[in-house]
Amino acid sequence: MMSDDMLSQDEIDALLRGSAEPEEETEERKEINSNDYISSMEEDALGEIGNISFGSSATALSTLLNQKVEITTPKVTIIDKNYLEEEFPHPYVAIQVQYTEGFSGVNLLVIKQSDASIIADLMLGGDGRNPSGDLGEIQLSAVQEAMNQMMGSAATSMSTVFSKKVDISPPSIDLMYIPQGKGEENLPDQDLLVKVSFSLKIGDLIDSSIMQLLPLSFAKSLVDELMNGGATDEVATTVTPTVEPPAAPQAEPNSGVYEESVRVSHPHASPQHLGGQGVHGETVNVQPATFSHFEPTTLGQQETKNLNMLLDIPLQVTVELGRTNRSVRDILELSSGSIIELDKLAGEPVDILVNSQLMAKGEVVVIDENFGVRITDIVSQSDRIKKLK
Repeated sequence: MMSDDMLSQDEIDALLRGSAEPEEETEERKEINSNDYISSMEEDALGEIGNISFGSSATALSTLLNQKVEITTPKVTIIDKNYLEEEFPHPYVAIQVQYTEGFSGVNLLVIKQSDASIIADLMLGGDGRNPSGDLGEIQLSAVQEAMNQMMGSAATSMSTVFSKKVDISPPSIDLMYIPQGKGEENLPDQDLLVKVSFSLKIGDLIDSSIMQLLPLSFAKSLVDELMNGGATDEVATTVTPTVEPPAAPQAEPNSGVYEESVRVSHPHASPQHLGGQGVHGETVNVQPATFSHFEPTTLGQQETKNLNMLLDIPLQVTVELGRTNRSVRDILELSSGSIIELDKLAGEPVDILVNSQLMAKGEVVVIDENFGVRITDIVSQSDRIKKLK
């Protein structure tokens, strides 16, 4: 028997669990405030860079998968590498891209393994509705190719944004499951990472997210070059000019050329001045357009000689009295004296075939004990062309 002063095993376990709870609470991570590391302007700039890059990536992926793809709503946060297990609790697929020209840094693209399975199935010719749960070598290669096309399009868009050539290395792909320690070696070697999350929709198959991980220093260098490298100034000064409709051209008789002036309004003109008589702008003189005169084409001596060579090509001319269809039995029963009835009436014009194509009709005549044919009707050119098709 157990004394009333003694604790049962269940009570001891409960006390042990209770004493451990405060220790676990002290180990809980504190929420990172992004504004402590990047300003709101830098956060917006990173979101815009990702938005432009992955906008073109969506087009490339849509072409590959033959599905409607939407990648929208970027959200920028700062995460601590020591707490990745809480950020990525499920199995994922990580695609690592190294910038080889234009920038010096690494970019990690992360998608759920279940989403990667659907993309692989679509790449391999499936419908994406019953993908294999496991990602083998073939499936990973298919996903790698899809991500390669996406990141290639993203690099092209970044070249436009930063006004310089941006190139990437072929992406490497690996499975990432942080709770089991898989794929951690591919993560950027920095404690603080910038995570840019996008909403990913592929037809009615995927409604999930795709994440971009950048080292904090690399992300800040991108923003610094975007804001101080002259790219923003160029974008700000690029204004589409308003062009007034040109006056009707007044061409001189038989000249074939004319001149006109187009008045372009100043990009900073107020709206009430546009299209009025007091528009202040510069006059652009359009150069005269000269139209070529086409002369009738005449064949030279060499062309005439080449054409004459075609006239000597032999053609087979056949006169057909008529046709009929017979079975194999009827053909086997033929013998000397058998009569085969044709599909033409007596006295009806016969067909004249040139290279097995009907070209004319005629009547049979006898010339010095030889049969001949007198042409009575020529098939029209349109009918001859139809028969040649």
